[in-house]
Order: sequence, then C-alpha cells, then structure tokens
Amino acid sequence: MAFQGLVMLFAHMGLYKAARIRLFLGSMKSGRNRINNYLALVLTSVLWAGCATNEEGAKSKEEALLQLHLEADFDTGDKTVVVPIYRAAPVPIRVYKAVLLDSQYLTDAAIVDVLGGFAIRLRFDFHGVLTLETASSVHRGSRLAVQAQFPEQRWLAAPKMQERIRDGVFQFTPDATREEAERLVQGLNNVAVRLGNRPKHGMSAPAEK
Repeated sequence: MAFQGLVMLFAHMGLYKAARIRLFLGSMKSGRNRINNYLALVLTSVLWAGCATNEEGAKSKEEALLQLHLEADFDTGDKTVVVPIYRAAPVPIRVYKAVLLDSQYLTDAAIVDVLGGFAIRLRFDFHGVLTLETASSVHRGSRLAVQAQFPEQRWLAAPKMQERIRDGVFQFTPDATREEAERLVQGLNNVAVRLGNRPKHGMSAPAEK
C-alpha cells in the first residue's frame, strides 16, 4: 500500500510538472506572438511616418513655372494668341506669344492678404525691374497676362498696368484657391533657390546695396 501511494504521488508530481512546462511554453509562445504583433505595429508606424515624410519632402521640393505675356493691341498673325482669363466666366484677351518675363528672374514669391481675399506678390531681380518698368511705361493701361504651371498649366490673371512699376514688384489676384496659390508660391521659391536668386531656408539674404 505504501509503495502504491508513492507511485501515485510521483505520478501526480509528474503530471503537475508537465502541466507547468506546458503552461510555461504556452506563455512563451503567447509572449512571442505579442512581441511579433508589437514589432509589426512599430514597423507599420515607421513605414507610414516614412511615407508621410517623403511625401512632405517631395512637396517641399516641387517647382513651378510662371510667365508674363504682354497684351497685344492688334492681331499680328502668328505672333499673338487669344487666351481665356478666369475659368468661371472666361474673358478672351489677345497677348503676345513671346514671353515678356518669367520665373527665372524671380527672387521671391509670397501670398499677401488684401481686402476681400489674397493676392500673389512677385519680386524680380534687376533684369525684371528694368523689364517691368519699361513695359509699364510704354504700355501703360495694357494688361499683363499671367500663365503658370504648378503642375497644371493655366492662365491665372491679367491685371492692367495702371502705373509705372519701378521696384520690380508685380502683384495680382489669381484665379486659384489659397491652397493652389500656396503651392505655386512654394514652387516658385524653390526655383529661385535652385537658381541662386533666393537664399536657402535658414540663410540670410545678401544686404541690398
């Protein structure tokens, strides 16, 4: 009887030990699953953050193009073209195909708040100053049509040059949303930085003489 009792005790202890081992292995497996799930979650978060960062970085490096075309008084054949200004109610304006001034001479672009909305202000270099001053003097009262690509290409405005532009600053109200205007301005400034017309972010501009 005593021998049988010892056998049963050892058997019971063996079953208990086996159960402990199975429980331990199960907890390890569960822990590994939790760790794997956690690592997967972290990896997914990193990938999403990387994608968002890359997308923001790509946007910050986008470039835009801009051209100014002088209004033409007469139809001079293949030298002029009629363009639509304002998409909601297009106004046909005849302009010279030749570009009067473009974004390669731009030193700064900015959005400025005006009565009833916003406008885009362009500041040009010395060549642009001379070009705008001459055009606004000789063709005072004529329109200056603005064509931009950011990346869509379209005509944004055609304001009249009511007075002489002496400082190389040209301002217009664009046929665009504020978000589109911000994208255009950012793209134009990126071009100005690449061409060396504008200092990079965090660097001071050279002193004006």
